[in-house]
Amino acid sequence: MILVQTENAIIDRLKTGLGKMVKEVGSYGGELDEGLEEAIRRFPAAWVTFGGVTKTEPTGTSRQKYKAHGQFVVMVGDRSVRSEAASRQGGPARGEVGTYPLIYAVRRLLVSQDLGLPIQELMPGRVRTLFNSRLERQAFSVFACEFHTAWIEHALPRDHWPYPPSPSDPVDPSAPYQPGGPYADDAVFVPYGGQLAQPAQDWLRTGLNYHLAPDDGSADAQDIIPTRTIR
Repeated sequence: MILVQTENAIIDRLKTGLGKMVKEVGSYGGELDEGLEEAIRRFPAAWVTFGGVTKTEPTGTSRQKYKAHGQFVVMVGDRSVRSEAASRQGGPARGEVGTYPLIYAVRRLLVSQDLGLPIQELMPGRVRTLFNSRLERQAFSVFACEFHTAWIEHALPRDHWPYPPSPSDPVDPSAPYQPGGPYADDAVFVPYGGQLAQPAQDWLRTGLNYHLAPDDGSADAQDIIPTRTIR
């Protein structure tokens, strides 16, 4: 599924690129909403989450493909026992990275990257202040860095159900992207017993009809070409 694949790819690139600038890079799990004191102990850190679809528009004339515009958000946080300014700007010690350098590093690593996925290159968006405060003797700051992208979504034909995956399609939604046709992500329905379309019949043969001029509407010759050995 493209959302899972994109979030995981962002996390992987930041883990590799940021190195020891941060203690942790991961998928955001509400660390800043619950247990703020515990979250601060894990700073400097970067967390990634999907920010939503901002717009969807048809592409082409068939009304079967849509371009979805969405955003992903990387939250970066750091702390300092010296001052609020040090939590943002960093300090002389190696562990005093600062959220401003983290913002630069995250944008530098992600802007114009497609992460090897069928998405539009990530484009930089807003950088918003989430926290710029003090908790007991520690000053800390957290910023949210937005990135915009787009991808193609395929609509089902009218009155059709999702398609069962073929053997070449990835069944695990968290697996790396594999080109498996427009409905590869329909594998998400399989474990839950959702209604699926009947599997397509095997294509066993192709018929070619030849018509001589003037054409009377009836084939003058015909070839049957098997697509695979029929036993």
